Amino acid sequence: MDRWLGDGGMAIIGELGGDFVTYGVDGEDLGWVEGTFAPAALACNPHGTVQAGVHAVLLDAAMNFAINAALVGRDRTNSTIEIATELMRPASHGESYVVRGEVVRLARQVAFAEATITNAKREMVSRATGTFLVHREAAQFPSS
Repeated sequence: MDRWLGDGGMAIIGELGGDFVTYGVDGEDLGWVEGTFAPAALACNPHGTVQAGVHAVLLDAAMNFAINAALVGRDRTNSTIEIATELMRPASHGESYVVRGEVVRLARQVAFAEATITNAKREMVSRATGTFLVHREAAQFPSS
């Protein structure tokens, strides 16, 4: 997992201004990740406001990272099944934000997660919830 710190293993995250800095697991399977977001010009419209799709990319990555933090061995998220995003406040070039992703529930084949981007005043800027397909090593589950 440490190799995913920074851009999360996706160059676009770093290019947009995202940086994952820490992760962990609370309890048995409630993974989480935290990072920063200093919007690059690439992430913004001509007025310096971050585009909604950029929020979605960062929030999706944070949720995936949080789920992967909770998984063991070679288990990993396979794909995003569904994601819903909401933007409450604008994010702007030149400002700094905190990105946090958390696992809500981890089942055998599906995981549910949520993520937020907050500003320096700890106000929520955007949030997302998502459902993710989980790939698990077949050896872990005996055949019935």
